[in-house]
Amino acid sequence: MTKYSVTVSNNSVNTGAICIYQTSPDITDPKVMSLAWFSKVAHPKTKVSFDWGIDYSFVWDETGVLIPGVQFDASQSLSASLTNNNQVTLSYSEGAFEFEQQTTGGKNGTLYITNDSSLPLNLASVGVGMSGAGTFVVQAQPNINLTFTPHPTYWITFGNYTPGQVLDVGEITNKQQLEFSPNIYDLNVQLKSDNTWSVG
Repeated sequence: MTKYSVTVSNNSVNTGAICIYQTSPDITDPKVMSLAWFSKVAHPKTKVSFDWGIDYSFVWDETGVLIPGVQFDASQSLSASLTNNNQVTLSYSEGAFEFEQQTTGGKNGTLYITNDSSLPLNLASVGVGMSGAGTFVVQAQPNINLTFTPHPTYWITFGNYTPGQVLDVGEITNKQQLEFSPNIYDLNVQLKSDNTWSVG
């Protein structure tokens, strides 16, 4: 599996969290929220590194109402693939949620989540992850079928973020897209003294 890495130098005068998150042009549902996928605190004049592979998973957590700032820490994570084991059902029984009936179905390139009729409202969130951490989640509710066709776009930002935090990506101003050119899998990124980004 191809591994990607990003090394970030904090050349600003501030201590804060370097956060990498994803957006996807194929997820148009406004209720789908991006998570702080990776986040590490960095002091001025220090570096942090992130690395990942393109391996997908299904995730859920008892978040309560899903709003920006809520913390998502997956209670269950199931490996998934865009070609097999790409379909799963979230159910609720005996006072607890669980994934069941993971199968292969639908079309290649898409991940499918069925919310069955047992789910209570506003208790849990469900979605997909990559490389062991959640990336996109939505409020779980009964009798809803969700589809995710991932074509991730990677972004970096700096501030007060913790891994799994639900983001309001429209409110993030200090962000920079991370673009990997063909056959390039490592990026060096700098948060400059004027708090702008340099990717090279």
